[in-house]
Amino acid sequence: MNKTAIVIGATGLTGTHLVAALLQDPSFSKVKILIRQPWAHPRPGLESIIVDFDDAESLAAALQGDVLFCCIGTTIKKAGSQEQFRAVDYGIPVKCARIAREQGVSQLALISSIGANPHSRAFYLRIKGETEEAVQAMGFTGVYIFRPSVLIGTRNEFRLGEWLGKLLIQLFYFLLQGRWKKYRGIKAATVANAMIAATKQANTGVSIFESDAIQSMGAS
Repeated sequence: MNKTAIVIGATGLTGTHLVAALLQDPSFSKVKILIRQPWAHPRPGLESIIVDFDDAESLAAALQGDVLFCCIGTTIKKAGSQEQFRAVDYGIPVKCARIAREQGVSQLALISSIGANPHSRAFYLRIKGETEEAVQAMGFTGVYIFRPSVLIGTRNEFRLGEWLGKLLIQLFYFLLQGRWKKYRGIKAATVANAMIAATKQANTGVSIFESDAIQSMGAS
C-alpha cells in the first residue's frame, strides 16, 4: 500500500532534496509539507499545508499520514537567542512528533547532528540530543535518527560556521579514515535518500545512523 509522507522543514537544504525524492518514489502516493508560507512550486502528489506551529489543533489536522520526516533546523544567529533556537530545533520536532503519534503515524525519521548528546556541554549538541531522547519515548513503531556531519549543498542562506566546516573537511577529507570517517562532509541529497531508505526497510524500535552509515545507505 502506498504511504503518505509528512515533511516538516521541507524548504531547507535537506528538506528540498527529500521532497523531490519522495515525489518520485512509487512507495509514496502523497507528500504533505507543513510550511509557514505558501509554496511556490506545486507538483502532482504534493499537498502544501500552511500551519502555525503553535496551534496544536491545526497541527493535528495536518499531521495525518504514515511517516513523519523531520528536517527542520536553524542556527542561533538566525533564531536570535538560545531560547528561540531551542523552540525551533527542540520544540517543533517534539511537538509535531507527539501530535503525529497521537494521529496514528507509525514511523519517524529525524535529522539530528553528529555528536548529539543530551549531556553535552555544547548547547547545540545538547539540544539535538534532548530532541533525540524525547522522540524515542513516544511509542512510534520505528524511529530513525540521522546524525550527519557537515552538510554539502547550496543553501538559500550563508552560514559562516558551516562554510568553514566544509572547507576544513574538504582539506582533510582523505585523512578522515577509520573511526574518523564519519566526520567527512556529506551531501544533503544523500541524507535525504538514506531517510527514505530507512523508512522502507521498516525496522522496528530505534535506529541511529552515524554519518558514514548514512553515506553508505544514501549513496546506494
